[in-house]
Amino acid sequence: MANVLSGKEVSSAIKKQIKQDVSEFQSKHPDFIPGLAIVQVGNRDDSNVYIGQKLASAVEVGVLAKHIKLPRSSTQYDVLACVEGLNNDTNIHGIIVQLPLDSDNAIDAHRVTNAILQIKDVDGLHQDNAGRLSRGDLDSCILPCTPRGCMELIKRTGVDVKGKQAVVLGRSKIVGAPMSDLLLWNHATVTVCHSRTADLKAEVSRADILVVGIGQPELVKGDWVKPGAIVIDCGINSLPDATKARGYRLVGDVEYSSVKNVASWITPVPGGVGPMTVAMLLRNTVDQARKIYEKTSLVRSWDIQYLPLQLKEPVPSDIDIAKSQIPKDISVLASEINLLSDEVDLYGKKKAKVSLKVLDRLQSRGNGKYIVVTGITPTPLGEGKSTTTVGLAQALGAHLKKSVFACVRQPSQGPTFGIKGGAAGGGYSQVIPMEEFNLHLTGDLHAITAANNLLAAALEARMLHEATQSDKALFKRLVPAVKGVQQICPIQFRRLKKLGITKTNAADLTDEEISRFVRLDIDKATITWQRVMDTNDRFLRKIIVGEGPQEKGHARETQFDITVASEIMAVLALTTSLHDMRERLGRMVVATSKSGDPVTADDLGVGGALTVLMKDTIRPNLMQTLEGTPVFVHAGPFANIAHGNSSILADKIALKLVGEDGFVVTEAGFGADIGLEKFFNIKCRYSDLIPNAAVLVATIRALKMHGGGPTVVAGVPLPKEYTGENLTLVEQGCSNLIKQIENVNIFGVPVIVAINAFVTDTKDELELVQRISRENGANDAVICNHWSKGGQGAIDLAEAIDRGTRQPSNFKFLYDIKDSIESKIETIAKKIYGADGIELEPLARQQIENYKRQGFNDLPICMAKTHLSLSHKPELKGAPKGFILPIREARANIGAGFIYPLVGTMSTMPGLPTRPCFYDIDIDPETEEIVGLS
Repeated sequence: MANVLSGKEVSSAIKKQIKQDVSEFQSKHPDFIPGLAIVQVGNRDDSNVYIGQKLASAVEVGVLAKHIKLPRSSTQYDVLACVEGLNNDTNIHGIIVQLPLDSDNAIDAHRVTNAILQIKDVDGLHQDNAGRLSRGDLDSCILPCTPRGCMELIKRTGVDVKGKQAVVLGRSKIVGAPMSDLLLWNHATVTVCHSRTADLKAEVSRADILVVGIGQPELVKGDWVKPGAIVIDCGINSLPDATKARGYRLVGDVEYSSVKNVASWITPVPGGVGPMTVAMLLRNTVDQARKIYEKTSLVRSWDIQYLPLQLKEPVPSDIDIAKSQIPKDISVLASEINLLSDEVDLYGKKKAKVSLKVLDRLQSRGNGKYIVVTGITPTPLGEGKSTTTVGLAQALGAHLKKSVFACVRQPSQGPTFGIKGGAAGGGYSQVIPMEEFNLHLTGDLHAITAANNLLAAALEARMLHEATQSDKALFKRLVPAVKGVQQICPIQFRRLKKLGITKTNAADLTDEEISRFVRLDIDKATITWQRVMDTNDRFLRKIIVGEGPQEKGHARETQFDITVASEIMAVLALTTSLHDMRERLGRMVVATSKSGDPVTADDLGVGGALTVLMKDTIRPNLMQTLEGTPVFVHAGPFANIAHGNSSILADKIALKLVGEDGFVVTEAGFGADIGLEKFFNIKCRYSDLIPNAAVLVATIRALKMHGGGPTVVAGVPLPKEYTGENLTLVEQGCSNLIKQIENVNIFGVPVIVAINAFVTDTKDELELVQRISRENGANDAVICNHWSKGGQGAIDLAEAIDRGTRQPSNFKFLYDIKDSIESKIETIAKKIYGADGIELEPLARQQIENYKRQGFNDLPICMAKTHLSLSHKPELKGAPKGFILPIREARANIGAGFIYPLVGTMSTMPGLPTRPCFYDIDIDPETEEIVGLS
């Protein structure tokens, strides 16, 4: 008499183990929740029963199961769209489609099951899983549930499958074919039989292990079975039986009554293979959920292929170097750094946008080391901060094999075609493709331009309409009637709330409340919002608008700024989520009313529309360096009237992607007194991120200029002081370096000086700067050659950073945010610039008092002063002392979240020189290759 292999008992034990496994994993990772989706088309009774069993078992073991029931009218497109949505749902780890599909329309079930992602195909029916199983790749495939359940039952007998004669009766894609593969790769000798097999009884009688799934009730009799065989019956059929209350009985493909007397082990029907199928479905789901979680949520090293450099001497032009390197497809790089396909939107083959969903997926992962690159006070000779940022990232990644991201600003197209050229780094430390980086990229600047100018248009139109309409007419148009009833729209409730009006019914507003609601009453003299464009055009610095016949009498003087000067750019750089961006855009102040109240974008009703225009810009742009390490290019605010740093979101996503042992290298604009101070006091304040170290870039040539070297004139050969050894000028110029080291140390962050070496530098000059740096508070001072050697030339710097970040960062802000505006300005002037004090001009004092009255005192300060000196006078090099810093004006970017005092005059619209860069830029019509970018 055969032993009974009870699927109920075995599956119960398996489900108990699954529940325990889920619980143990969740104790370490509380956010782990295995998710299963069951897609059903139609309403078949048997399908409803099976699905009900699966849902109940899922709850039992801790799997969150989702039942998607599509109507019989569903088309193949509907089902495929449903599957695609589940493929992209990161909370779903397993997908099954209940077969058969009960639809009024023809649906290819094979196509549907193959539409499921291979890693989510917990039924094991995808052709990729079938193919892997057929060639024995058991570790990389998902086993079909019924065959896996059968194998589990066979193992419970204690019989070793290896070397046994196994016969599989039936060749279906769901049971027979995968079962034979599974037995084969467990080292049985397998024969597959089917309805056309000659002498079926003789073939079956040779089996030590017999698995039957042929769909014929009680086909296999006792005299077919080899004595002592293990018999697994996968069939389930109904036969008429008047003795049963329901009029039928369930039987398998094996005649149980006769076979049990011959076999050593046998599965009953029902209660045999059926319960095992459900248990294995849950086992597959939990296994895949864990694999996906470990791959996507836990720290996992990158499997990244770096790009070798073919170094040449002399170093070719930037564009020639960039064109000589073939970048990886961005989809490849995204996969290498463990981004999921649904988190990446490709813009061609070499750039992509990355979803903010990464932050949700990796929320439990620790951040990497946060490095900021800054410099001494800039000179016309250049220091190479961007080149150092890229070179350091290449060194950390391609040479030290660390997970590393560079995060840089997107350049404006104005300087690209004007006088500055591109901003992709230089030499063998660049972001590529250079032309993609320096031109349109993914259109972020165009979106900012559109949003900025929409707000400008809304402002002008509102002033016109208020000047030409009564309160009643304005109210009628601003709150139009729908089916005879005036309805206040959601954004208008923000305006009512600001006014302290709690009513929600338009009919309940009094005449006085209506007047306050519709009248922004803008004082034209206080308008701060300008139109923008991303082109250098000096003739737009002052313009007259409103000269059309329909706007007669409403003309006013205004101006254009360059796009990167827009407050919307600063908002993009400082926002932390789409919701945060919506609020920041809405509270941007464009003017003041005649009664002294701030007028915002939401007052104009345009905050939501601005966010719609900006919805794609919020996602960072993914590119790569010459050596194939990842780069985020995102946001590019001015470093004088704004804070001059790339986006918080790019840094946050990068810090999660690299993991706790990785590095994120970002760059702050201008010198440490400007871009770095704003990085610490503004960016880090809004991001809650703590920097681990700072890199301070200096060059021998720039130090010589700070030491009193002669003026440099563009197009004229450098004076001999810059091309020959001059230790006196270098030592005197180190006064600026010493002050900037002090500035970093004020914030409690370790600082490493990177000396960006040139061929004209001498050994004594370089060693002098190293000694002075170390003696004056730098953790280290390293000579770098990344411009000529790529990452290889910055290995020493990378190793110094690695050492420096192992010590704790004692980061602290420079001032208390609740200090008065005047006090915060004075603190920056004295401690960072070295001034003796500040002098507020009457206009600045008046503006500051107004900001305080409006409730804007508790904002950080963004000083707008010359970047060419620590003082307010660009000609004063080195480390000036004994000066009073004059504050001419104080303006506010309330949406971005800072007050920016003006020290001197700031140009926000560059002009074109006599010979702009565009003279050299062209395209080859045959190859479409861009030439002349630099």
